[in-house]
Amino acid sequence: MKGLDTNVLLRYFVADDSSQAVRAARFIKNNCTRETPGFINRIVLCELVWVLESAYGYARAEIVRLLEMMLRTAEFTVEDQAAAWAAVRHFAAGRCDFADALLALTNERAGCGSTVTFDRKATALAQFEPLK
Repeated sequence: MKGLDTNVLLRYFVADDSSQAVRAARFIKNNCTRETPGFINRIVLCELVWVLESAYGYARAEIVRLLEMMLRTAEFTVEDQAAAWAAVRHFAAGRCDFADALLALTNERAGCGSTVTFDRKATALAQFEPLK
């Protein structure tokens, strides 16, 4: 199994640099199979969402579709897939940022009763509590 960095996935999905897009597509086609899927960790998911929103102006619905496709694809293995799916659902509902949802769910699975934050928007999720 090979790990995939954010920039490889960006070139593959966005194809904004033709040379790198071709190399990324070739690598994924030849190396990411059902038998040996490409590994995508949580940090890469968070970076991917952030870059697609901030640098490329992707709408939330477009990012949700992309994340859902990545999570369903047998050629990719996503770290802690259950938490990633739950974070996608929270993100799709517009309740919070993707990274905040994944952070809260990861902490909850690690046994945290809550995660304290100064981010008022994040407190829309029950796993967060405002730090006063």
